[in-house]
Amino acid sequence: MGPLAQPRFLACYTESVRRLIVNADDLGMTAGINRAIVEGCEKGIITSATLMATSDAFDDAVARVSDLKARKPAFGVGCHIVLLDGEPLLPPNQVASLLETTANGRGRPLRSNLNDFARAALTGKLKPEEIEAEADAQFRRIQATGLELTHFDCHKHSHMFPSVLGPLLRAAKARGLRAVRNPFEKLFSLPLDRLLRRPKLWARFAQMSALSTMFAASFRREVEKVGLRTTDGSVGVLVTGVLDQPLFSCIVESLPEGTWELVCHPGYHDADLDRHGTRLRQSRDQELTVITSSEAKSALQRRGIELISYHELS
Repeated sequence: MGPLAQPRFLACYTESVRRLIVNADDLGMTAGINRAIVEGCEKGIITSATLMATSDAFDDAVARVSDLKARKPAFGVGCHIVLLDGEPLLPPNQVASLLETTANGRGRPLRSNLNDFARAALTGKLKPEEIEAEADAQFRRIQATGLELTHFDCHKHSHMFPSVLGPLLRAAKARGLRAVRNPFEKLFSLPLDRLLRRPKLWARFAQMSALSTMFAASFRREVEKVGLRTTDGSVGVLVTGVLDQPLFSCIVESLPEGTWELVCHPGYHDADLDRHGTRLRQSRDQELTVITSSEAKSALQRRGIELISYHELS
């Protein structure tokens, strides 16, 4: 990994070459996912990962990543902030607007449905001070282990909503984080003919295009305003759950100049994973196979793509 060019803005690098961060999400969810992410770095193309501070296998993840960073110090470790579909770190009375509620109003775990979360975010029902406080608690738990946090993103990309992004950026700035995932996928990250052959992706493509139209520009403005960095966008989000070698090759061949992030979810489908509500099960094994393959490395080399990490971006 060579030296990086100077940034044109604080938000992104000058678009003279092709750079790619390969970030693995859900670090800490299970020991099998932790093991797969470390393997994906050592044998494959993973350069960064985001750790869930509220996860069951948190301590195992910290131990494995600390050992990995001793050998690969450029490996970037971020926080995968959980604001929905999980448990908060803070007591229920401190994050009440983020919680699902029963008919009698008693707090339950975080909202589990993205559509419900989106409605709450867009109608002002989520309290910014509670979002900021919960994010700060998650940042602090990871930093207390001695790991340096290079960046953050959110479970299910909930930071795409402006009312959520602002409090998160304030919390990140206060804790010394320097970068954030740009959750918006490059339009037509797959060639149109390849997309047309995958009808199951059409609805997701339409949804992602609409969200990008609504929020991508404001996202970049807010990130620049607080002085954090980000990439030109993400790739791989559209094909989450179905990423295979042909799709990976198409993404790489279509990657434009600039600095991008490939979002991936490698893991091992085991009994531990089956106890979680994630829809990504067998696909995690498939993604691990892709990102550790010689074909993936060859595709990046043919395209002249430089792998970097969030440690280097930030």
